[in-house]
Amino acid sequence: MIRDIILSMRTILHVDMDAFFASAELTRHPEWRGRPIVVGAGPHERGVVSTCSYEARKYGIRSAMPSRTAYKLCPSAVFVAPDMPYYQEISARAFEVFSHYSPYVEGVSIDEAFLDITGTVHLFGSPRKLGEALRAEIAEVCALTCSVGIASNRLLAKIGSELNKPDGLTIMPSDATEIAAMLYPRRIEILWGVGAKTAELLRRYGIVTCGDVQRLTRDGESALSRLAAIIGEASARSLTLAAFGKSDECVYWEEPAEKSVSREHTFSTDESNREAARNRLLELASEVGYRFRRAERWARTAKLKMRTCDFATFTRQILFSRPSRDDIAFKRAAAELFDREWPAGKKLSLRLIGFGVANFQNFPDDEQPALFDDPKDETRRKHERLSSAIDALRDKGLL
Repeated sequence: MIRDIILSMRTILHVDMDAFFASAELTRHPEWRGRPIVVGAGPHERGVVSTCSYEARKYGIRSAMPSRTAYKLCPSAVFVAPDMPYYQEISARAFEVFSHYSPYVEGVSIDEAFLDITGTVHLFGSPRKLGEALRAEIAEVCALTCSVGIASNRLLAKIGSELNKPDGLTIMPSDATEIAAMLYPRRIEILWGVGAKTAELLRRYGIVTCGDVQRLTRDGESALSRLAAIIGEASARSLTLAAFGKSDECVYWEEPAEKSVSREHTFSTDESNREAARNRLLELASEVGYRFRRAERWARTAKLKMRTCDFATFTRQILFSRPSRDDIAFKRAAAELFDREWPAGKKLSLRLIGFGVANFQNFPDDEQPALFDDPKDETRRKHERLSSAIDALRDKGLL
């Protein structure tokens, strides 16, 4: 009882930048305003749509859709390649704005965040006034719109931000009966953890809306047991709570540590030339190294990813002989993995290739320092200095 009261005293805000990549492009291409905009691979390339404007969505275009399909749906759309450095620059400005409204900001993605405004809402007079002030400052600083949901927990705040997109502000009800009534007619896909496969599975049993799940709880233990038999006991328990808008998740405002660094490349046409694929992999290894060395860390594991022309995808990994952070070690590991999977003389056709590193540590050695230098240590340091010098040239735009 006391725990429920404490949880109900929270005030959580969810902010979602509207069609972020496409809207960011409009800040430097205002002449595109009102036109369908597709950010992602080109209309005749093999890649997919990253995001699109609301005008494009009216034609049925969606994220992750093949760009060629998007072009068929709307040949008049503006197709533009993603410019991540530019989007990250705008995102940084947006997150600086978020910090003006709470010190507790959890970035979910480049364009989405949760804020715990429990301790700051009184400074603005009401949750609505705080939400309006945040949206107005985003419009002024970033020249973009955002949608905001404010509620007593993360789940409801997230749902609220989706209800009046774009450029909307929704204050969710706080009374349990009102929350249940608001969710009752809505499809279960609105709830966290209910993806397309789970929704389809539940649909076979006549469970389509949050109201259907709510009714099950009123039917007693036998009904809940049937639900558990369909999706598992833990998932059934989470789903029944979510259907009533109940969630006790906090705003996790500490930035999580990066667990891996990777890069992938999708070939425009299936690549059957072994040397061409191998060279592209080595380029990816250098790109991974450049990003990896932005922090003082060393990696223990190298990973290769391949997707063949028939869409079979597999990954392979090896341990570095010693924790590594230089391009020479990364390329050597990439080449070793590649040569194992595609030896000379073998026929293969690739759709995608990727390289990454994982299992990070903040020091270069596994053991206590030795009394005498190991020649391998000096070789490693030389390789690291060389990689850092190349990074400096990249930073200056000379490579």
